[in-house]
Amino acid sequence: MKITFIRHGATKGNLEKRYIGTTNEELCPEGISELNKLDITQSEVIIVSPMKRCIQTAELLFPASKYIVCRELRECDFGRFEGKNYIELTGDAEYQAWIDSGGKKCFPDGESPEIFKQRCISAFDDIVKKYNDKKSMAFVVHGGTIMSILEKYGYPERDYYDWNVKNGHGWTGDFDGRRINISEKI
Repeated sequence: MKITFIRHGATKGNLEKRYIGTTNEELCPEGISELNKLDITQSEVIIVSPMKRCIQTAELLFPASKYIVCRELRECDFGRFEGKNYIELTGDAEYQAWIDSGGKKCFPDGESPEIFKQRCISAFDDIVKKYNDKKSMAFVVHGGTIMSILEKYGYPERDYYDWNVKNGHGWTGDFDGRRINISEKI
């Protein structure tokens, strides 16, 4: 099965380098403009995070297609860091502890990175099982969601942060049930 992962287009918070997880931001004009330049191959099944930025991205990239919303593929809950950027968090002891952990510590009042990854992988597993008779599938989701899934299934193997992509970009590959052989960066 051909699988395409697309990170939603840019929001105002993304441009300001803010932690935007549970904040339900819309795409900004720059994000819409960048998405309009993309030529994405259509897919039989379109899976979308419930956040506005992902739904708007799917509607722009796949205007004639119906999509399926999957709540479990939403971005991580950044807790106390939500809506802030690294400049605003400079000097915050909890933020520094999170940075020092390599991003592995739980976000204060937020979600554990491990639980977040498990949530995304479990949702992906359920979706590909349900639609295993299809030849192509696109996921319009978040950067963290893509990194979580590809850390487990992506080939060649890479670490979590090595799968990061800019807003409006992503990865395409063939999934054989065990690995997603990445063939293209979008």
